[in-house]
Amino acid sequence: MTVLNDLYAQLISNEKEIIAIRRHLHQHPELSFKEKNTARFIANQLNEMNIEVREQVGGNGLVGIIRGEKPGKTIAFRADFDALPIQEETDHEYRSKNDGVMHACGHDGHTASLLGFAKVLQANRHLLHGNIVLIHQHAEEKPPGGAKFMIEEGALENVDKVFGAHLASDIPLGVIASRPGSMMASVDHFILTLTGRGGHGAYPHETIDTIVIGSQLISHLQQIVSRRIRPIDPAVVTVGKFHAGTAFNIIAERAEIEGTVRTLNDGVRKKIEMEMRDILEGVKISDKIDYELEYIHGYPVLVNDKDEVALIKQLVEEAGDYQYVEIEPTLGAEDFAYYLQHVPGAFFNVGARNLDDPSTHFPHHHPKFNFDERALLDIGKLFIRIAHHYLIK
Repeated sequence: MTVLNDLYAQLISNEKEIIAIRRHLHQHPELSFKEKNTARFIANQLNEMNIEVREQVGGNGLVGIIRGEKPGKTIAFRADFDALPIQEETDHEYRSKNDGVMHACGHDGHTASLLGFAKVLQANRHLLHGNIVLIHQHAEEKPPGGAKFMIEEGALENVDKVFGAHLASDIPLGVIASRPGSMMASVDHFILTLTGRGGHGAYPHETIDTIVIGSQLISHLQQIVSRRIRPIDPAVVTVGKFHAGTAFNIIAERAEIEGTVRTLNDGVRKKIEMEMRDILEGVKISDKIDYELEYIHGYPVLVNDKDEVALIKQLVEEAGDYQYVEIEPTLGAEDFAYYLQHVPGAFFNVGARNLDDPSTHFPHHHPKFNFDERALLDIGKLFIRIAHHYLIK
């Protein structure tokens, strides 16, 4: 039996334990930046494996280190562990016990898979020419996210490569999906406050109407993408909130507009912000209105290293029990992007939809979200193949 097959066998023998960990986490979800008990649970798991662990890294994050007995590269693997403010609507026996909080994006599965992988590699550290870093990250779901803070506190210190996986309910079981270059979007958040002059609804000529001006402004913002950005450059400006007014016969003095900007290119990202500011200055002059713009830069574009994506494709094809698919970029966002700004690596999706089980067909962030738990081993197997490629001679 080859070393790789032996490692696979050890992982498969731990499948029930990995699933039990996932279900425990699913029953006890915690929101971003509030994951105290989850972090403690992960630390206990790592301590039981005799893995060196550093806690409270950048907040509730943890970094475990599996030290090989021979010198070599240091390869990092990341899993997030925060949940969402969603009331679960499934009837699973392991459904959330915390009202209004749910693992509706698979982070419980990411964590369970990384712990299962860690147990196998820790037991075989004598084979390693180098080290493995286990990044258990808090607060992926809520900007500014946990990745940035963990990096600032040394999560990537001495790391040569970094990899991350995300379970995907829109991709069939057995499919690994990624792409070189820009894979996921930057995400920015803007809050715009307009201040005009309120008054009686019967005398609009005596007012500066923030609702009328705000409505026109929303149209102007949409024209940034349709008329000022090249059509081949994907970008989105979405207004999600528009609040103004207190009564049907009063012209509102103030209005608040809030939304998001998403791009796959840093140049486009900067241009949209500049165009937005130019439009606002023009509206201020033409409509005699005051404004305040809070423009919050969120996660950057997630840019995969082409060589590491090529490696993922190669390893999947060599395994024979997966299918690799190159996916189109998405305007969804992920703070794994921060790791890739510092270290070459790749982020990939792992199919978790069972075509014969409708309960696994709900989208992420849905109150009935679920996935086929066989995908947990698929993450672990590919992590093992990556570790084997870089660290086991």
